Amino acid sequence: MLPTFQNVLEARKRVAGLVHRTPVVQNESVNQRVDCQIFFKCDNLQKTGSFKIRGAVNALAQLTQDQLKRGVVTHSSGNHAAALAYAARLFGAAAHIVMPSDSVRTKMDAVRNYGGRIVECEPNLASRETVAAKVQLETGAVLIPPFDHPHIIAGQGTCALELLEDVPDLDLLVCPIGGGGLMSGTCLAVTGQAPSTRIIGVEPAGADDALRSKKAGHFLPQTNPQTIADGLRTSLGELTWPFIRDSVDQIFTVNDEEIMAARKYFMQRTKLLIEPSGAVGVAFVFKVFEALASGDLKALSDDPLPEFIKTKPGKVGVILCGGNSDL
Repeated sequence: MLPTFQNVLEARKRVAGLVHRTPVVQNESVNQRVDCQIFFKCDNLQKTGSFKIRGAVNALAQLTQDQLKRGVVTHSSGNHAAALAYAARLFGAAAHIVMPSDSVRTKMDAVRNYGGRIVECEPNLASRETVAAKVQLETGAVLIPPFDHPHIIAGQGTCALELLEDVPDLDLLVCPIGGGGLMSGTCLAVTGQAPSTRIIGVEPAGADDALRSKKAGHFLPQTNPQTIADGLRTSLGELTWPFIRDSVDQIFTVNDEEIMAARKYFMQRTKLLIEPSGAVGVAFVFKVFEALASGDLKALSDDPLPEFIKTKPGKVGVILCGGNSDL
């Protein structure tokens, strides 16, 4: 069953006091560069370093004591892994985390520091799911998927809900797309809290399954993703695809060079650390709004820009989804 806006409101009550209400910041240099007001929702400053703790806490808060005694299991390249390990420690549950062998070392270290048990797998989705199923069978643990779960989606929706409460008149809300949990929750928050706000999804050019699926009108799985944004290499899921299909106004891609250039500029100007996955929204803002300012739209997309972007939105929200980087 797909979650609803009411589920996001309920999730906000469950996670209150267990996760941070992260700040919304602006930067004058960024605003001048793109000639509009950009409001950054800083979930790079969230507990465990990403938005993922929101969904993990919301999911574990709804488990029974018997389920918590059995423990939890998931598969993740890093941020959900750390979030679930941390949340499991909060609720007194064991956490079994299946991680690809090429995961960022600092993310694996974080999982161990939070008390999670890591089981390594091959760096592909089939191996992740197969190993997770094996661990679940061996331990009896409850599977908490990284994104394709109604409680996870509702929890992630609290990020955009907070942003929309702090800045209620956003013209545009920009959100990264990996597995789609954060974007799905964002769609719920916007629909319920600020239905006039337009939603833009951004993903790496080397992991563009959401864009391809949107254009095709049906789900196309991720195949051989190639991007430095490791948190966005995952394919969409059965629950997240309908939100991308029905509620996201447009999807853009940015390449790795654009991601890293935006990340470097952002960190130099704001003094805030963001990981490559957290920089895709910043890269979109620079790419699109600078092109609008120059009048050169050829490099943007084969698709024409929608009017709500051509008219240069005055207030744009950008979700910084994480700040976990191996320096």
